[in-house]
Amino acid sequence: MEDGALVTDARARLIEHISDEAVFHGDFTLTSGKKATYYIDLRKVSLDHRVAPLIGQVMVDLIARVPDPDGRGVDAVGGLTMGADPIAAAVLHQGAARGLAYDAFVVRKEPKDHGRGKQVEGPDLAGKRVVVLEDTSTTGGSPLKAIEALREVGAEIAAVAVVVDRATGAREAIEAAGYPYLAAIDLADLGLEAQ
Repeated sequence: MEDGALVTDARARLIEHISDEAVFHGDFTLTSGKKATYYIDLRKVSLDHRVAPLIGQVMVDLIARVPDPDGRGVDAVGGLTMGADPIAAAVLHQGAARGLAYDAFVVRKEPKDHGRGKQVEGPDLAGKRVVVLEDTSTTGGSPLKAIEALREVGAEIAAVAVVVDRATGAREAIEAAGYPYLAAIDLADLGLEAQ
């Protein structure tokens, strides 16, 4: 693992679930428009009662490695709906089980056209350090879109953390924008090659 992730029982079990239940082979067109011979559908496992706690445990471990030069910690986690939503909920619950106070937030694709017209739902994030989550990232577009909305509400972006990195440019795009990028699992962990 490029990020130097610790091999844990939860991580090993998560990799097994993703490999067995969330990797589909065939001809696919990704959101980016790129063609692929496999598709990683993390919602097949992130919304599964057996796997969501594993995702939370692995991601809480990953978030512990977010650079924190001021010692302020991380206040909240979330990202662009819908891929990030179950990941944020898993982190919130597993963090709470460890005595950590991570709130969660949801970034809508567009601001609501009614009510308070909000694009970022959840606690007030002004001045808070947040980690932008993603289930699997191809180009980095979803986390970058979430970051744009989060900056508008005054959040401080500590990092982007993804469950599975597809090795198709997301890391480079996020880092080029000036944000640390952490991935819990890479393609090699799943026995896949970059396309």
